[in-house]
Amino acid sequence: MFTGIITDVGRIRGIERRGDLRARIATGYDTGGIEIGASIACDGVCLTVVDLGDDWFAVDVSAETLSKTNLDAWAEGSRVNLERSLKVGDELGGHIVAGHVDGLAEVVAVTDEGDSTRVTLRAPEPLAKFIAPKGSVALNGTSLTVNEVAGRDFGINFIPHTKEVTTWGAVRVGDRVNLEIDTLARYVARLQEWG
Repeated sequence: MFTGIITDVGRIRGIERRGDLRARIATGYDTGGIEIGASIACDGVCLTVVDLGDDWFAVDVSAETLSKTNLDAWAEGSRVNLERSLKVGDELGGHIVAGHVDGLAEVVAVTDEGDSTRVTLRAPEPLAKFIAPKGSVALNGTSLTVNEVAGRDFGINFIPHTKEVTTWGAVRVGDRVNLEIDTLARYVARLQEWG
């Protein structure tokens, strides 16, 4: 489990493609405190650490995960939002995030509003019903509040701090974004089906 509060921005140091994908990710984390088998959310995808170095860790990404996320676009030098898994007693600053991506949203508009940036995204049709104004979503692993919803489109406002400490400062129209809907929204919708 995660909170959607990004604690490091890593950089892809190397990629090996062999059916699945192995990525080596440079990090500012103290890798001495990371164990093989630990979970780290990488752009919102819960991945298992399979190798470690002084300033990097490696993860394997299955073909299934590549087909459902934007990790297929990773290349050497790509920047990656990172979050270590939640520990009992940690502050829950965002919302409960599983690291299980539901689908890909597309950035359809980017507009500066003062020092902040308004980003409009288009959700896949089956996921749009789970996104509500003032609700939570995780986008590339970042816990965010939805401002408005119009059909499949929804708006997010990025304050300067978020743009500085995540990869969101470089967002562009056309970007594909890992979308995880709020777990509570999923259960409410399921309960209504049985109502």
